[in-house]
Amino acid sequence: MALAETAILMILLSPAKKLDYLSPFTSIKHTQARCLTDSQILVEQLKAYAPQQLAELMHLSDELAQLNFERYAQWQLPCQLDNAKPAMFAFAGDVYTGLAALDLDPTTLNYAQERLRILSGLYGLLRPFDLIQPYRLEMGTALKTARGHNLYEFWGEKLTKILDADLQALGEASLLNLASAEYAKAIQPKHLSQKLITPIFKDWSRGQYKVISFFAKRARGLMARFVLQQRITCLEQVLAFNAEAYAYNPNLTQHPYQPVFTRKIF
Repeated sequence: MALAETAILMILLSPAKKLDYLSPFTSIKHTQARCLTDSQILVEQLKAYAPQQLAELMHLSDELAQLNFERYAQWQLPCQLDNAKPAMFAFAGDVYTGLAALDLDPTTLNYAQERLRILSGLYGLLRPFDLIQPYRLEMGTALKTARGHNLYEFWGEKLTKILDADLQALGEASLLNLASAEYAKAIQPKHLSQKLITPIFKDWSRGQYKVISFFAKRARGLMARFVLQQRITCLEQVLAFNAEAYAYNPNLTQHPYQPVFTRKIF
């Protein structure tokens, strides 16, 4: 399937449940998240929850519920290096092992600050250098607030508007969506002035290609790294992505802005 030449200058990622506040990180400038007023509204509500209430709300074990009860009790503004860490280095899940931010050179890290955004249930829309304190709040959480019945209603159009403004500031016209479906749902494409491109990653399993969550998450991080390092500027260049034996599969690509990448060996 022929794919149009489309400029890609912004990458969208999900956050990670797994956090790392112990490992050292590259010395960079740090920035403040742009939705901290909203974050504080959520935190103040969550501070009133007992550990068991957090367990029920977020489907957590007692141990994790207690941990996050303590996290919210300790959360306070301002975010500083003694209580927070830049988002790109704080998240440590499968996507971020693929991204391997610690191995990126300073020039690429600065490029990422302009071209990469991370969705967050608590912080809204993050830049890589934005400081975040430890937390657990998935975007799909059914947390009732004065703004609605869940976090999608809490954030409303705000994240889309911030993202669209960032895209327009770059002067280019598209977004590479490498976020999970849960998080991408927080963005409203009809309110974006740019094209939304969502790659799909499939692995060979039991006689067919399937999306396998663990591998797909890592692949999203690998593609983000590829785009940042190679300074990718168009969709055709994205199709050259071949990290860890993935390759563009035109036969399985059914929509020009949902390119499928497959591999048989992992």
